[in-house]
Amino acid sequence: MNENTQTSAPSAAVTGMVDHVLALAATWTRWDGEPAHADGRVHTPHKAIRRVADHLVDHLAEMEARLAGEDPQPDHWHASLITTGADLAPFTPQDLDEARSRLTRLARVWANRLDALTDEQLDDSPGEGWSFRELARHLTESVYYADAVGDLS
Repeated sequence: MNENTQTSAPSAAVTGMVDHVLALAATWTRWDGEPAHADGRVHTPHKAIRRVADHLVDHLAEMEARLAGEDPQPDHWHASLITTGADLAPFTPQDLDEARSRLTRLARVWANRLDALTDEQLDDSPGEGWSFRELARHLTESVYYADAVGDLS
């Protein structure tokens, strides 16, 4: 991610993050099965995709609840603290196709929702928490999981 991500439209920040993740994921079919270790945690291709998708879903649910005047439901995911058996599976070309479909669709849902909001709604968002503009920028931090696995080309 770069400085342009920080100053771009919220929708572009989210789609740019997903583009970055998927560019790295395109190299993960070469993964040798050895997890990466960073910040005291284990990182694998499947775990990176899972965490990015979970982060997008979690904050999308938060934004939609707040727009509907509801309190967001707390999440109960274990996040990156756990590594599941599925996280350790080989990352195949089919897994890459699935990740592309999943993350691209989630990014489009985010972009469509953010682009439908006014600047006032983006900056003075209902409910407790970050503004929706800040929330979109927060999502760019999801590149951490993909960057921890890295470019395996």
